[in-house]
Amino acid sequence: MDMIEKTVLSEYKFNGRIINTRVDTVELPDGRLSEREIVEHHGGVGILAVTADDKVALVRQYRHPYGEIIYEIPAGKLELGEEPVECAKRELYEESGFHADSWQCLGEVYPTPGYCSEVIHVFRATGLHSGENRLDDGEFLECELVPLETAVQMVMSGQIKDAKTQIALLKHIR
Repeated sequence: MDMIEKTVLSEYKFNGRIINTRVDTVELPDGRLSEREIVEHHGGVGILAVTADDKVALVRQYRHPYGEIIYEIPAGKLELGEEPVECAKRELYEESGFHADSWQCLGEVYPTPGYCSEVIHVFRATGLHSGENRLDDGEFLECELVPLETAVQMVMSGQIKDAKTQIALLKHIR
């Protein structure tokens, strides 16, 4: 069955620092027209930093869209043209103070494929060396080392709601 939609027209509604939004008019496989609201995003990275004694770095950070403090793996936004692994190294250091000897790509995540183009590149970092974090201006978070088993329990109990964190933990224990 043909499921491909053909874009007939794109109209930008907002261009911002982090996202752009547009409305696409598409031709459906049966020939009818429909609209798709799209959020464009450069993408990001998430890092599952694992210590030699099987603890993972989790950050606690207030997330305004949800109005709550949530647990996440260290993560950040890709700069235009930036290689994902370089972004991962930068973000891990900025948020946790860690440098890593070894980096492994765990894959890509499409967090909201119904309306957003964001791709999150997930990495595992091992061989950690600690230092002082360097948070971005206006960034407030705390980094904690949590036993891997505890982090998995936090996912299962609903304490960790962030999708990239859940996926990184699942891919690590596979």
